[in-house]
Amino acid sequence: MILISGGGSGLGYEMAKILSAGNTVVISSNNKESLSKAARQLKCDFEVFDVSDANGVKKAVRNVIKKHGRLDCLINNAGIWIEGKLEDNDPAYVKRVMDVNALGPILLSQAVIPQMKKQKQGTIINIISQAGLYGKEERSVYTASKFSITGLTRCLELELKKYGIRVVGLYPGFMKTKLFEKTGVKKNMATALDPKETAKLVKFILESDPKVSFPEVGIKFIEN
Repeated sequence: MILISGGGSGLGYEMAKILSAGNTVVISSNNKESLSKAARQLKCDFEVFDVSDANGVKKAVRNVIKKHGRLDCLINNAGIWIEGKLEDNDPAYVKRVMDVNALGPILLSQAVIPQMKKQKQGTIINIISQAGLYGKEERSVYTASKFSITGLTRCLELELKKYGIRVVGLYPGFMKTKLFEKTGVKKNMATALDPKETAKLVKFILESDPKVSFPEVGIKFIEN
């Protein structure tokens, strides 16, 4: 049973689509209308919650486990974009970016770990991006949010392997999604990665021997 945050569009949607064959998949986001539409198209289950709401996260994870009996994989995929000079960034939006990109994966991981420990098996995949490895001008807040999940991934990978839980950090480059468009930023997508290819890599990781560790997986870096 696989839970994907930010599963209603973009990479999350493509991962749900490819993983639904042979797996029970639950997608999530905080937009009920678009999420329910995606779930109907994908013929999968869904949970509506905000990844930065600790109580909402706990309730959703409890619902998933109660309904499906287990939770084998969490894919932390939800994220939002911000760019520009730090002094020009709106403080309220800075907080929102950190809440979704950094706090969200922490809260979701925190919620699923007890069940995975109980099962003595599980996989947590954090979709981080190249911004979790490299700095770039006018990307300070977004990069800070992603670097925090690099740290989370590296610590949890060490902490949880004795319980049979794999933790994987995935670092894709610039992708053809609506990440930028949703914040009114226009990008030339000509050289961007197809999210279907990233979804295939996630499928490969999940179908590999659970004893094989993939602490960090990079996908070619393309400037954006």
